[in-house]
Amino acid sequence: RSKKCRVIEVIPGQLITNELVCDIDWNSNNGIDTDRDILKLAVVERHNNTGHIGLGFIKGIGIKNGAIASSVSHDSHNIIVIGSNTRDMVLAANHIRSRGGNVVVSEGNVLSEMALPIAGLMTDRSGEEIAEANEQVREAVYRLGVSREIEPFMNMAFVSLPVIPSLKMSASGLVDVDKFCQVSLYVEEE
Repeated sequence: RSKKCRVIEVIPGQLITNELVCDIDWNSNNGIDTDRDILKLAVVERHNNTGHIGLGFIKGIGIKNGAIASSVSHDSHNIIVIGSNTRDMVLAANHIRSRGGNVVVSEGNVLSEMALPIAGLMTDRSGEEIAEANEQVREAVYRLGVSREIEPFMNMAFVSLPVIPSLKMSASGLVDVDKFCQVSLYVEEE
């Protein structure tokens, strides 16, 4: 496999993303490099049990340890997970799966969650309860290393929407929105 890979770059305060081409060291943490803020990204289909999982890399979230996951990922609302290691990503995704939908922060265990029991998108809790849960989830994310200038769950929700430029992730893989086609994670080396 190529060392050069496409990486989705989050632009702070924007829903659009850039496409970067980065050297990936596959021999170190499956290519994840928190020193360069290159994290693993997965979009897991959650509605029809297809087993489809789009995998790639994302830059601009800032997680140093752990993972974040959500069942809010426009427009398909699959499970989307970003993390510094596979173990925490699997933990977060499986926790969402067991609940039917959620927002989760994990680092060795579930640090915080916001329940979304109605289709994985809405809550049946009071405004006060969900505001408190939202605050706890955000504080847990910041403890993972995410800057307070980043809205990681908003960025995460839209990184899987393959109609907003430029590079997005679907359960089928990377989508070049500008060319409106799927593209490989790997970039051919010249």
